[in-house]
Amino acid sequence: MKQGQLVPALEKTDQLLATKPKDAQARFLKGLILTEMHRHNEAIAIFTQLTEDYPELPEPYNNLAVLHVQQRQFEKARNAIEMAIRTHPSYATAHENLGDIYALMAAQAYDKALQIDSSNAGAQTKQALIRDLLKVSPRPAAAPKIAPAVRQ
Repeated sequence: MKQGQLVPALEKTDQLLATKPKDAQARFLKGLILTEMHRHNEAIAIFTQLTEDYPELPEPYNNLAVLHVQQRQFEKARNAIEMAIRTHPSYATAHENLGDIYALMAAQAYDKALQIDSSNAGAQTKQALIRDLLKVSPRPAAAPKIAPAVRQ
């Protein structure tokens, strides 16, 4: 996977899962590979099942949140990232991703306010500030961080 050979990586992961179907690491890796392959619905299914089987692991919740952001489903993303934080309160990536999600939700709300009243000076100013924040971030808020590994 690190070498960008996603199809062989997925095949090897599937082979491992054929013998160890409950292996959390292998399932998580499969979710990462599917994410890299832009097979987001399949990745969401993998991470969702991991949260059900291993609710104490924050990384699958984090990655679900990232995938929901990519689909512009910010409420689902917020709910998932809050679960990551509940399971591991000192998970810095999840806290950062929560901030990114709130920034995206704010941008969406200001856009809606301006659709309703384009002369709203307060919403214009706030929208500009949020857009600047999203642009100057070293890692744009539109792309929260994927968790690369799962702890056990």
